[in-house]
Amino acid sequence: MAPASARPAVLLVDDEPHSLAAMRMALEDEFEVLTAADAEAAMAVLRDEWVQVILCDQRMPGRSGVEFLSEVREGWPETVRLIVTGYTDSSAMVAAINEAGIHQILTKPWHPDQLLVAARNAAQLFQLSRENERMALEMRLLASTAESRVEKRRKALREGMGFETVLRAPNSPMADVVQMARRFAGFDLPVVLTGEPGTGKAQLARAMHYASLRADKPFYDLNLAGLPEDLAAIELMGAKRGVLAGGVARIGLMQKADRGTLYLGGIETAPPGLQLTLLRVLTEGAFTPVGGQETIGTNLRLICGAGADLKALVAGGRFRADLYYALAAGEIAVPPLRARRGDIALLAQAKLAELSASHGKPVHGLDEAALEFLENYDWPGNLRELRNEIARMLVLAQDKVLGADLISRHILQAPPGDEGADRSADAVLARTGSLKDRVELMEMRILRETLARHRWNKSRAAAELGLSRVGLRAKLDRYGIAGPAGRVAQNEEG
Repeated sequence: MAPASARPAVLLVDDEPHSLAAMRMALEDEFEVLTAADAEAAMAVLRDEWVQVILCDQRMPGRSGVEFLSEVREGWPETVRLIVTGYTDSSAMVAAINEAGIHQILTKPWHPDQLLVAARNAAQLFQLSRENERMALEMRLLASTAESRVEKRRKALREGMGFETVLRAPNSPMADVVQMARRFAGFDLPVVLTGEPGTGKAQLARAMHYASLRADKPFYDLNLAGLPEDLAAIELMGAKRGVLAGGVARIGLMQKADRGTLYLGGIETAPPGLQLTLLRVLTEGAFTPVGGQETIGTNLRLICGAGADLKALVAGGRFRADLYYALAAGEIAVPPLRARRGDIALLAQAKLAELSASHGKPVHGLDEAALEFLENYDWPGNLRELRNEIARMLVLAQDKVLGADLISRHILQAPPGDEGADRSADAVLARTGSLKDRVELMEMRILRETLARHRWNKSRAAAELGLSRVGLRAKLDRYGIAGPAGRVAQNEEG
């Protein structure tokens, strides 16, 4: 049915009348609000009305919100689906995203402004999807293979370039980082993103670009770490004919990114000559290509990523002070993955879904035991290490749900802690302490890793370790070892 109003239609599904009334009050000024008390009534509304957005409660009599939205995904895949829940456990979030294609999870108690912003974003995503389909059809009819700049921007946004793709839990430290990045995105100023390698600085820089006034202009990125100075100069400034083999000229990223954004990772490794070039670009908006003498102007926005403390490098004379102060109009610290334990379940399932689709191996997610081990590890390699571990698990997986038995041994052996795992036992041979204490530390970690590989089956673990079940039980009691979520290791063979 065609829409009866110019306002987008949102369907609210909740079995509690007061919750429906509160959501209606928050949205009715901007949306055509439709309501249903359960999944069956909501299906009837969908068959009769043109709905762009669904906001559904998770706990309902009969079918749950995830079950209902999974059916909606099959019949109305273009409708943007959001779920409202008072339960934020990892398994529920993984099921919601894997099974129902949830766009966003809202936690109770929600604020009216939060609900309104979520509905607005969902409606915009729906409209963007429709516009992309329309433009793609027009381009096919015109037999044109070139994408317009507007289409490129919309495609980039849809493929995951904006802040919406920076996955984070409601109480994640990344929430403040994203909020700060949003504020700086709208101002045409250089920004420095600091943090360990692999924490997602380039992704955050790209999101800032697509939230800025330069969003319809190009975005380029280059990592300077390990790049020779002459090659970095050619990549950035380009080269005149005669410099490169073959007698060809080359346009650099500074010229390509004119009126757009250039992200430079590993800025702390930039050699002195390149630092001077960057300072000139920031202060004069100009540069000279390698092998040339003419000056080329550029109006780019520079965002840099630093894996070290630039202030300390300035103090030590290893980084130009004038360049640092020119760059650091805004400085945003991106936390390491070990400080984001509440985000690991979301990040792991997102990486798994991405890798599953790209490699054509369908799976249904990670079980709770696997998620607990992943959350307890400190991830020195951050997001890159997490992606590699999930890829390895996917390759080895024989079941649709990936379990802890697929996780690498050094992660399984890492002891749990309030701030993630430590590295104490990795250097056990070099540390001080009695032989008894050091041997017990290794024994405790071997026990825990072996049980995890056997999915906490005590009989199989005892057989591998050459222990009786009574002897194994005594060691578990001695070290206080329990299964995931406090579950005691099981005796059963099955």
